[in-house]
Amino acid sequence: MVPPVNSHLKSRNWFPMCWRILGDAAMTEAEMLKTLKNLKWIARFMDNGWGVPFTRFRFGADAFSSLIPIGGDVVMTLASLYLVTKAWQLGAPRALLARMVANVAIEAGIGAVPVVGGILDVLYMANVKNMDMLEEFLRQRGMAAA
Repeated sequence: MVPPVNSHLKSRNWFPMCWRILGDAAMTEAEMLKTLKNLKWIARFMDNGWGVPFTRFRFGADAFSSLIPIGGDVVMTLASLYLVTKAWQLGAPRALLARMVANVAIEAGIGAVPVVGGILDVLYMANVKNMDMLEEFLRQRGMAAA
């Protein structure tokens, strides 16, 4: 019997990184809560990890990355898209994923402007917005918040 043309794609040994990133099995609720907690930590670190004492002004790693001309914005955009990929794994609907990608695109576009973009990038906080939307979706679905 001849194997189907795409049978090599179903093998876990063919491309293990793909399986590690995307996964192939449904998550338990405990795994979902742990993943959500980790994603929220990443979002906070990227957007509002540190604060200026005695003020409400907060900034994150995204602010520092905009000091590196092109590479910093590219790395932060990829990290933001990682959060969107994990939201897809958690079962987020297409409409929510589209809004999350739009937030990432807006932040990447704003961050591309040399000086003003760095300042506006700190104020927009797309990752925190995305995690708030994901958490609200999971709460509506009946899952306890992390």
